[in-house]
Amino acid sequence: MTIRYLQKIVLFLWILFAGFAAFAQQKKLPSKQKPKKDYLLTITTEFGQIYLVLYDKTPKHKENFIKLVKNKFYDSLLFHRVIDGFMIQGGDPNSKNAQEGEMLGMGDVGYMIDAEFNPEIFHKRGSLAAARNNNPQKASSGCQFYIVQKKALSDAELEQIEANIGRQIPENQKKVYREIGGTPHLDMGYTVFGEVIQGMEVVDKIASVERDENNRPLKDVRMSIKVEELPKQKITQRFGYQFKD
Repeated sequence: MTIRYLQKIVLFLWILFAGFAAFAQQKKLPSKQKPKKDYLLTITTEFGQIYLVLYDKTPKHKENFIKLVKNKFYDSLLFHRVIDGFMIQGGDPNSKNAQEGEMLGMGDVGYMIDAEFNPEIFHKRGSLAAARNNNPQKASSGCQFYIVQKKALSDAELEQIEANIGRQIPENQKKVYREIGGTPHLDMGYTVFGEVIQGMEVVDKIASVERDENNRPLKDVRMSIKVEELPKQKITQRFGYQFKD
């Protein structure tokens, strides 16, 4: 056996080994992960559009709201209760064909949703929360919701609220209430399941319309809501919203 022949065998074995090593290394490399997705909700009104995201920490409310939106449940319903300096409320199915001045707020979809309270989620300005009737479980309406519109609170206001509710508001939440506003007296009483990420000026316009003694706007404010599934990164790039996960 010649030296040249041995050299060829060694070279062949080296190439073969290198090929197997490269293949094994390629197998170990993680596959490219698909971008995480979420849902962007858009409420359209005559005053403009309101953009929202829903929280993963309130999965029952998130799933239910998306289901209703996909079924076009909210299209042509009214914001039937608006209070400037507090909130705007909608989602009553009876509001679709309601007569002028008719009292609204009692309509439902025949079921309620279990409360999903989380001490990290609170009623800051722009919060999307579920309305409810007076029930011991604090279960939510299956369809009615409100958006918190209250602006910045003073220290004196926060102290008075703490006295009224009989508990201390966490300092990190106080900071948010001082800076942007909210309704801390509703915390742990109504489920917050999302927030406005753009369009609070539209919420303010709706809150300021003329209304009757039942806080129903004198001129109907109708809505339609659509949902889009988008990569979280795109939502962040477009709106500057930072997801917590």
